[in-house]
Amino acid sequence: MRAAIIPVTAFEQNCSLVWCSKTKRGALVDPGGDLDKLKDAIARSGVTVEKILLTHGHADHCGQAGMLAKELGLPIEGPHEDDRFWISRLEDDGPRFQMHCEIFEPDRWLKDGDTVSFGEVEMEVIHCPGHTPGHVVFFHRPTKFAFVGDVLFAGSIGRTDFPMGNHQDLLDAITGKLWPLGDEVTFVPGHGQPSTFGQERKTNAFVSDAALARG
Repeated sequence: MRAAIIPVTAFEQNCSLVWCSKTKRGALVDPGGDLDKLKDAIARSGVTVEKILLTHGHADHCGQAGMLAKELGLPIEGPHEDDRFWISRLEDDGPRFQMHCEIFEPDRWLKDGDTVSFGEVEMEVIHCPGHTPGHVVFFHRPTKFAFVGDVLFAGSIGRTDFPMGNHQDLLDAITGKLWPLGDEVTFVPGHGQPSTFGQERKTNAFVSDAALARG
């Protein structure tokens, strides 16, 4: 599996173009906006995009995903249906983010334990609520690589002060579902630079082992 990060929207949200290196077939993870930029990146990559994958329902991650899906004839998979609340209000939230957003219905809602695939690549779906109730993470076990959306960042964690956010749920998802995958896992967050779970367990101000021990 290969991946390229394409920052989109005024929030510099990390959309990822991921593909199977053997077949050059791939997917877009969280194509929230800047559709011309994304289409240009696809064309230059030579990747045949098969689908759109979404981690959660916030506008910067999925506000224009439905528009792109219609234009390119792509199915949308994700997030978990508990984020229907957020997707249903995209057209109201968009102007607050200086974005034109459209409501959509995913072709497939995802749940914990599902898999998603493109080319010969298969990724595991891990439901990680807290930032939003229906947030999911995509994990490629063979390469120890994860797309974590706004669950975890280099040095920080996702906000939980939005409607339906829950700080304890987020901590439980990170420590109970992500840490067991291994310190060597590299992750692409929804914003900012990639990191590893091991690095965050050492240094993250919110979920390092030392921070959690202080409780």
